[in-house]
Amino acid sequence: METIDFRPLGRQVLSVEKEAIDQLAQYIDDCFNQACSLIYHCKGRVVVIGMGKSGHIGGKIAATMASTGTPAFFVHPGEASHGDLGMITAEDIVILISNSGETGEVISIIPVIKRIGASIISMSGNTQSTLAKLSNVHVCIKVEKEACPLGLAPTASTTATLAMGDAIAVALLEARGFSPDDFALSHPGGSLGKRLLLRLEDIMHKDARVPKVNQSELMQQALLEISQKGLGMTSVVDDNGVLVGLFTDGDLRRVFDLRIDLHNTTIGEVMHTSCVTAPPQMLAAEALKLMEDKKINGLVITDEGNHPIGAMNMQTLLQSGML
Repeated sequence: METIDFRPLGRQVLSVEKEAIDQLAQYIDDCFNQACSLIYHCKGRVVVIGMGKSGHIGGKIAATMASTGTPAFFVHPGEASHGDLGMITAEDIVILISNSGETGEVISIIPVIKRIGASIISMSGNTQSTLAKLSNVHVCIKVEKEACPLGLAPTASTTATLAMGDAIAVALLEARGFSPDDFALSHPGGSLGKRLLLRLEDIMHKDARVPKVNQSELMQQALLEISQKGLGMTSVVDDNGVLVGLFTDGDLRRVFDLRIDLHNTTIGEVMHTSCVTAPPQMLAAEALKLMEDKKINGLVITDEGNHPIGAMNMQTLLQSGML
């Protein structure tokens, strides 16, 4: 079997595509600005249409827009000619993609789109193409050459189209002030949804599972509480149930080093009062960052009156799917 070193060939492809994206920056111009403005003020949806490889890229652009605050969907031009144009309304923006600007299936539906009254944004590599001339706004995605040595397979051109689509989508995201919470509404499943939507009140140990002892109780009782609740710590409260301190496994090692009598010392005498707390509404992702910054393994969740109403540790986050 012949041995071929494919690495130089792969690097050459990446070099050509990198150059194509670098050159694309010159087309972030007034036309790009007009295209973004049209979409920003659109009262309907964005309909992305493309044939072949441009269609595959168009589907991804539509998906990116839909998940970042711009309602969008993809329509295949062949299906559009057989009924799917009925999805388009006068309030919509139609993005037509064709590298040559002369793709027959795309050009043929332009009269109907204009009859409907929807505005057209085109993306092609030819500013003098039929597609460019028939559009309200044309965004240039011209590349000097394809990464394919034959100059036939869409490679650098599709990469440039995808990058320009991302530029439009993210520019709109920024302009709208799209937040992580907004993003989470369209990504509720999987680890992404958990990281963005999960709050401490959803995962914390609560009610009888909260480790809690009175400051007047002996250390022996506190150690029993830590062992039974399994979080490696216990909150310490006063007679009104207000949090006054915390005692952890780490504190126990310190107590042993000091040779303190476990049977005659109250937990209030050895607890530490500088405990880190969080409200139940805090995002689990924020709590994780807090615990990492403070280098702690456990967290007490308190209400507005500083009463312990929940507790958690890194194991809790792991079980919730956050880690």
